[in-house]
Amino acid sequence: MSTKLSLQTLSALGDKVAVPKYDRADLKAGIVHFGIGNFHRAHQAVYLHELFDQGRDLDFAIVGAGVLPSDEAMKSRLAAQDYLCTVVEQDRNRNSAAVTGVLVDFLSPDDPATTIAKLADPAIRIVSLTITEGGYFINPATGVFDPAHPAMAEDGKNPNAPKTVFGIIVAGIKARKEAGTQAFTVMSCDNIPGNGEVTRAAVCGLAKLSDPALAEWIEANVAFPNAMVDRITPATNPGQIEFLRSEFGVEDAAPVFCEGFRQWVVEDHFPAGRPAFEAVGAQFVPDVAPYEHMKIRILNGGHAAIAYPAALMDIELVHEAMEEPIIDRFLEKLELGEIVPIVPPVPETNLNDYFGIIRSRFANPKVRDTIPRLALDGSNRQPKFILPSTRDRLAQGLDVVGLALVSALWCRYLEGTSDSGKPIEIMDANRERLHAAALAARDNPLEFLKLDDIFGDVAQSELFQRRFTTALNSLHEKGARATLEAYLADTLG
Repeated sequence: MSTKLSLQTLSALGDKVAVPKYDRADLKAGIVHFGIGNFHRAHQAVYLHELFDQGRDLDFAIVGAGVLPSDEAMKSRLAAQDYLCTVVEQDRNRNSAAVTGVLVDFLSPDDPATTIAKLADPAIRIVSLTITEGGYFINPATGVFDPAHPAMAEDGKNPNAPKTVFGIIVAGIKARKEAGTQAFTVMSCDNIPGNGEVTRAAVCGLAKLSDPALAEWIEANVAFPNAMVDRITPATNPGQIEFLRSEFGVEDAAPVFCEGFRQWVVEDHFPAGRPAFEAVGAQFVPDVAPYEHMKIRILNGGHAAIAYPAALMDIELVHEAMEEPIIDRFLEKLELGEIVPIVPPVPETNLNDYFGIIRSRFANPKVRDTIPRLALDGSNRQPKFILPSTRDRLAQGLDVVGLALVSALWCRYLEGTSDSGKPIEIMDANRERLHAAALAARDNPLEFLKLDDIFGDVAQSELFQRRFTTALNSLHEKGARATLEAYLADTLG
């Protein structure tokens, strides 16, 4: 017996599922969020849900805003269940389910004018984003906003008919400025170093293309706090939807499954006000940089490190990769030998202990995170998660055997077949260019390093070139398993 999720059926869900303690009728919108995907609903939305359960800050409910065609499908699924969402937390010995109700509306991607009008509403004090690492129109090698990107150039020419997230945000800010309304805070919740500064560069850079005076006003009046966010949240699959129905009796068309761990570290810069997120576990700090360096390099870098050898060895799930001793030992040696030692100190944090927590989280069999999810969009993730560690080690005159191996594993993966000959689907906006470069590298590994927009100055290092060449040749001649064994035995290079 199961119950279809809706406001009318909340009382019928039973004791196994936690439901909101707040009345949805008491909520008022205070946040517009772009990117109502799984991570947002397992992270920011959960913090708000727990705050609302305390009876606090009920005027900060979320209005979702779509930009991509895929957003319409998500809107349809959530609207059919009154924008409620079941969040299932899973650790080794625990499953728990809670229905959240913080989303009160969802604006369609085909109606940017309505979204701009909502942004102009004085009640909206925060605009937040989870648009993925590749959605910020920055040069991967330099991290600098690219105003020449076709989408940015188009919005720059047509500021009154924007098609991108940043074009809509700029239009919303302009409407508030003209009405004499205080600016909202723009808060990125994506895994990007200095995500607040990156967002500022995109918003101000785009505004400058059509209205330099508006760009100056944004610089002076709009806050862009940096933040570090963390919670492993894979894509939901049909088996999980059935698990929720059979184990908890809930029919939810768009549930979220995630680990129990979560972390959110934010700079406290919200001139228009904010919810008291610290009351439900968020940390407000004067400088997020140490925390984000730690997370991006150790966790996200670790994900990138295990994704490609696992794919080459035909492993589908992340916890299965961690059950493979050679991958687990590879991750440990890489992290403790090359990554952790160059991560700047973090207040009240032992970095080796932090890695231990990360390792345990990767091995969680309940979450069933997938290797393809970790491997996707490498052209954006490698320059953010792996190459900064490589660059820092080279600058300090340190070796990069393991980090060069990670880049070589990515190159080998981009050829499109595993070591057994099984086809690999490359999910990357630059797939064709990357695939061609990887194939060219079979004859000359240095051809792959000609991807200047990705490798930047790292590719000019003779030491990196040598380590990369040795690793890639080994992968071609011996395969991933034997290459990892050589690395662990200190015979690679």
